Amino acid sequence: MESAGTQGKKQIRVGFYDIEGTIGKGNFAVVKLARHRITKTEVAIKIIDKTQLDSTNLEKVYREVEIMKQLEHPHIVKLYQVMETKNMIYMVCEYASKGEIFDYIARYGRMGESRARATFAQILSAVEYCHNTGVAHRDLKAENLLLDAHMNVKIADFGFSNRFVPGERLSTWCGSPPYAAPEVFRGKHYAGPEIDVWSLGVVLYVLVCGALPFDGSTLQSLRDRVLSGRFRIPYFMSTGKYYPLRKPNTQDVSLGANKTLHNSTNKEASLAHWHY
Repeated sequence: MESAGTQGKKQIRVGFYDIEGTIGKGNFAVVKLARHRITKTEVAIKIIDKTQLDSTNLEKVYREVEIMKQLEHPHIVKLYQVMETKNMIYMVCEYASKGEIFDYIARYGRMGESRARATFAQILSAVEYCHNTGVAHRDLKAENLLLDAHMNVKIADFGFSNRFVPGERLSTWCGSPPYAAPEVFRGKHYAGPEIDVWSLGVVLYVLVCGALPFDGSTLQSLRDRVLSGRFRIPYFMSTGKYYPLRKPNTQDVSLGANKTLHNSTNKEASLAHWHY
């Protein structure tokens, strides 16, 4: 990163990009809005301070980079370039100007059925692609689902992602507790895709209802709710139409959603299976 004088002001640059502001912060990273000096293309640059990471977390960053470099899908944030110095890593990514779905819902409320259906179809398409390439995201949530200028979804933040191999199991607890699958709360090993499938169900509920299906004042109470399958069907939903969702069976939900994920021949029919 370098500074260049511009009419008395210092312009911060990363490679060919001029930094314009901060759009996100984490424990060991900051995300900056930047613009290419020649093409004027806006990008998001994730800047990671390697000096703040232990070997395990640094390995996760390298894995995130390796996975994102191989993903090519219209509804997944594109990684354009990676730059590394002794102390820093710079990930130059596609910029989604409308921000997080979480913020969109916080501002405008729940989505109507038509908007939710179109949005979820895009998310479903991207997750199906990931699973078909052997990648589990493992942190699907409204905060990691971005919207571009045309309201198209871009799945972001593959920091917890990992590759999975049929017949082998993963064991890492990761992701956000309100979106976590029962297998995670039970401390069980898992294949990978089913963790994303459960999170997809939570995301769908958030899109349509504008709230989380499972919540609790403590992690233990949240765990109890998830494992019992207790959640409310809002008044604006037809009770007959959504009755099958009142007492979900964890295995049935996973199997049903997996069928939905892998039915690539008819996305609209798949969405109808969810009754939204």
